[in-house]
Amino acid sequence: MTQPPPPPNQPPNQPPGGFPPPNQPPGGYPPPAGGFGAPQGPAQGQGGFGAPTPPPPPQGQPGHGYPQAPQAPQPGYGYPEQQPPQPYQQSVPPPYGYPNQPQQPYGYPTAPQQHVPAPAPGGGKKLSAQAQIVIAAVVAVALIVGGGIWYANSGADTPPDAKTTGGTTQSPNGGADGGGSGGGGGNGLGGNGKEKPGEKTNARLAFRVDVPKVPDTTPVDGSWITDKTFVKTGINSVVGYDIDKGTVAWTIPLPGQVCGASRHTTADHKVPVLFEEKKRVAPRYYQSCNQVGMLDLNTGKLLWSASVSGGGDEKARFSEVTLGAGTVAAGGTDGGAAFDAATGKVLWKPQSNDQNCYDMGYGGGAGLVAVRKCGKYGAQTVTVQNLDPKSGKPLSQFKMPQGVEYASVVSSKPLVVAANVGDAADDGSSISDFFSIDEKTGKLRTKITANADRYAAECGSTSVEECSQVLVGDDRLYLPTEEHDGSTGEYGDETNEIVAFSLADGKMAPEKADAGDGYVLMPLRMDGGDLIAYKVPPYDKGGQLVSVHAGTMKSTLLLETPSDKANRSIETSFSITGAELLYGDGRFFISGTYANKPRESGSTLDKKYLAVSFSTRG
Repeated sequence: MTQPPPPPNQPPNQPPGGFPPPNQPPGGYPPPAGGFGAPQGPAQGQGGFGAPTPPPPPQGQPGHGYPQAPQAPQPGYGYPEQQPPQPYQQSVPPPYGYPNQPQQPYGYPTAPQQHVPAPAPGGGKKLSAQAQIVIAAVVAVALIVGGGIWYANSGADTPPDAKTTGGTTQSPNGGADGGGSGGGGGNGLGGNGKEKPGEKTNARLAFRVDVPKVPDTTPVDGSWITDKTFVKTGINSVVGYDIDKGTVAWTIPLPGQVCGASRHTTADHKVPVLFEEKKRVAPRYYQSCNQVGMLDLNTGKLLWSASVSGGGDEKARFSEVTLGAGTVAAGGTDGGAAFDAATGKVLWKPQSNDQNCYDMGYGGGAGLVAVRKCGKYGAQTVTVQNLDPKSGKPLSQFKMPQGVEYASVVSSKPLVVAANVGDAADDGSSISDFFSIDEKTGKLRTKITANADRYAAECGSTSVEECSQVLVGDDRLYLPTEEHDGSTGEYGDETNEIVAFSLADGKMAPEKADAGDGYVLMPLRMDGGDLIAYKVPPYDKGGQLVSVHAGTMKSTLLLETPSDKANRSIETSFSITGAELLYGDGRFFISGTYANKPRESGSTLDKKYLAVSFSTRG
C-alpha cells in the first residue's frame, strides 16, 4: 500500500452537491446504528453518508504504504478466469419486487435480450401493477421457451416467484418462517436480533440539541450511542449527552474540527476520528485534515492522536478513517496510513514506489480491506486487497474491471465491493454493480447488477467506505428498491421494498419486505441476522423503526414517532437521506452532518436542530 504526495493545491472542503437539505448541505444516507451515522457524516471533502464527493485532482506519481509485490497478469473481469468478459447488456427491468435474472459469472453466456413493449407516447398513465406483472410473465415465458439459455445456466428448479410478506406486525419474530429457494425463511435465517419491542411502541420527543452558532458551513459528521450516552460531533469537540435526558455528560475538546469519523467502534465503545490541526478562522474557513485520534465514548477522553508525513514537510491529509480488526486506517488523496488501535503506534504510512500505487482508502469491520490505485493518471487500475491488519501485506486481491475509477467497500467479511463500471450508473448513486469476492482467495464469487432505476443504494463517488441504504448479513446483500406507486396509485401513497440477493450465486430471494403504502423503507444496520430499518413516513403520520426478520422478511414495529404537526415538523426538518439515523433499545436519534449559519425565520416550525431523540423509554 503506497501513496503519492499531496497535490500542490488542495482545495478546501466543499459541501457536496445535490439538493440542499433544510439545515445542512446535502449528503448521503444515515449510518448504521451504534456507529458513525451514515450516512455517517461525510469524511473530509465528502457529503453525508452516501453523498457524491468531488473527484480528487490529478495525482502525482509516487505511491504509499507497503510495497506491492510484482503481480501476475490479471485475468479479465470474468469468472471463471479463463473465460473472457461479456459486454454489459442493458435490459428493461421487471416490475418492482419481481426477481432479477440470476447473475451469471462473467464469461458465461447471457440470455438474449427480450423486447418489452414501451408505454404509449404522449404521457399516458403508467401501467397498473397487474399489467406489469402480466408483461413480466410474458417475458419470463419467452425466456424459458424461446431463450432456453437463462434457465439452463441459472440452476433454478422453478420460475422465480417474488412474494411480498406484508407490512409491519407486532409479532416479535415477524411470524412463521416462509419456505422458498434462494435463501428463504425455511433455511434458518433471522430471528436472532437483540432489538425487540418494549411494552409500548409509541415514542415521545425525548430531547433536542440546538445547532451551534458558526460563521460558515461546518461539518459535524459523526454520532454514536452507548448504553448511557448519545455522542455527537460539536464545534472543535465531541460531546456526550445523557441518553435519556439530553443533558451534557462530557465534552472532548479538540485542536480543530472533526473532519471524518468511523462507522465502526470497538466492543467497549472506542472509535477513531479525523480532526484538523487548528481551529478554523475567517476568511479561509478550513484547515488541513491530518490528525487521527481514538476516542473513548464511555469516559469522554481522547486516548491518543497521531499524524504522519505525506512527503516533504507536509503532513498527510486524510478524508476518511475506519477501524478494522484492531487497526485504525485512514486514507485520502495523499495515500493511506494505519495505527494500532490500542496504542496509536504507526503501522504504515505513505511511501514512494515505482509502480505509482497508493491506497485510496480502507474498509473496516471484521477485517481490513484496501482499495488501491496504480498507474499513471488517465491509465490507472483499481485493485481491492484483503490486508493483514498489522503489517498491511495483501493476503489476497481482486483487480476491478476496466472502466472502474473508484470502488467502495460495503463489507470486509464477507467481502462486498460496489462500483460504477464504465459510468453506467448516471443517477448519482455511484453503483452499477456489487462484487461478492472471496477474501481468502481474491476470486469473484458473483456479480450483482444494481439497476440505478430500480434500487436506491448509494456510495460516495470517490469514497471507499461511504455507502448507505445497503446491508450485508447472512451471506446476503440487502437493497431497497426505488420509490414507486402504492396499491391505490394515488398521490402520496408511494412505497418501496427491501429485497435480498445471495452473495454466493447472485440470486434474489423470493421474500421481500414491504414498506406499505405511503412509507419508504431505509435499511440502517444489521441486528444479528435481522435488519433494522427506518420507515420514512407520509405527510400525515410519524416515522417507524422496524426489525425485519431475515428469513421471512416480515417487519416488527419497534418504535413509532408522534404524528402531530409539531413533532412531524421536527422529524422532517432533517434531510433524511443526508442525516445520521441511529436506533437502539427503544431510542431513535436523528442528527445532521453540517452546521450552517442560522437563517432568519419567524416560525418555530422552521427551527433547525443539530440532533433530536425520540424514545419509548420512561
